[in-house]
Amino acid sequence: MNPEPVNTYKTSIAVWAITPNGAKLAEKIASKVSDTDIYLSEKLQVSDSDRMVSFSDLAKELAHRFHLYQHHIFIMATGIVVRLLVPHIRHKTRDPAVVVLDELGQWAISLLSGHMGGANRLAGKIAEIIGAQPVITTATDLNGVPAIDVLAKEGGLLIENPEAIKIVNMAFLTQSGVFCHDPGRLVKDRIPGSLLSNDSEPFDSNSKSDLYDRFQDVAGVYVDDKIVALPDNVLILRPKSLVAGIGCNRNTPMEEIRTLLFDTLQAHDLSLRSLDCLASINVKSDESGLLELAAHLELPLEFFDRDQLNRVEEIETPSSIVEKHVGAKSVCEAAAILAAGKGTLIVPKHSTKNVTVAIARKPYIS
Repeated sequence: MNPEPVNTYKTSIAVWAITPNGAKLAEKIASKVSDTDIYLSEKLQVSDSDRMVSFSDLAKELAHRFHLYQHHIFIMATGIVVRLLVPHIRHKTRDPAVVVLDELGQWAISLLSGHMGGANRLAGKIAEIIGAQPVITTATDLNGVPAIDVLAKEGGLLIENPEAIKIVNMAFLTQSGVFCHDPGRLVKDRIPGSLLSNDSEPFDSNSKSDLYDRFQDVAGVYVDDKIVALPDNVLILRPKSLVAGIGCNRNTPMEEIRTLLFDTLQAHDLSLRSLDCLASINVKSDESGLLELAAHLELPLEFFDRDQLNRVEEIETPSSIVEKHVGAKSVCEAAAILAAGKGTLIVPKHSTKNVTVAIARKPYIS
């Protein structure tokens, strides 16, 4: 149930050049675009700059650098770039954007990760800077319809099954009607009504009786933190809508906390991928098990003092024992509600001998 690892980028853009004209073009781009590093062949004259690096072997240098940047601009033949990239391509949801320029600056070609990585936007931006013609080949852009993967990224949504992206985008292109369940309207309001199914009204994701059937014969988009059975033609997008409040005894192992958290989410058909943060009382700010769990899940950990926790009124299971020990009548429920921005408590306290967990949903999700 672990979320996919997130790339750790060094800086935003790497520009690569192997010819004198390419080097001049690279310096022009770097002068206009901040947070840019230039990589030049050692055969070229390299100016004295801490943002400029020379290399002796392009393939070896790229192997070290490719996944350290969000964007790459290669000023060289497209064929060279294609051969260089093959060993390093992982997945369209994780690959950096790649734009290729000819050394005269006539064309800016969006080559890799045009939508989610932002290569299409980067090609347009660079083309404007150097006076080039952007070359975009993605069908949705050419036909003036939205791309669901772009909408998902802009909405901060995690794509659970990226293989369904092409199904939804093709339905947009053919205007065959996409069924959209999006109670928070995180993407639906950005999709033209003409591209949606007439039956595209929200349904209760707590009732599973007709979900599968309603999605069966049409491409679909499901935006929700609830886990339901869906056909393969449905793109599942997870909003960061859930917060887990956690209380624990001193020196409780991370695995014990993790087990109750995962079991609680599973028991209520809630997606771990929708978990936005963990929360607790500030006296647990040095609790190693909590800190390890937050690091393991790559989630922020928020802490509240007892006065803040005691001001929360929507508590379902207050505890006199907890109040006696830490001065707050509730830790996990109150912390979850507060960290969710005064959200709704959807799973009251679950507990084991050493751990308590409660789940709240942020208010922008109905």
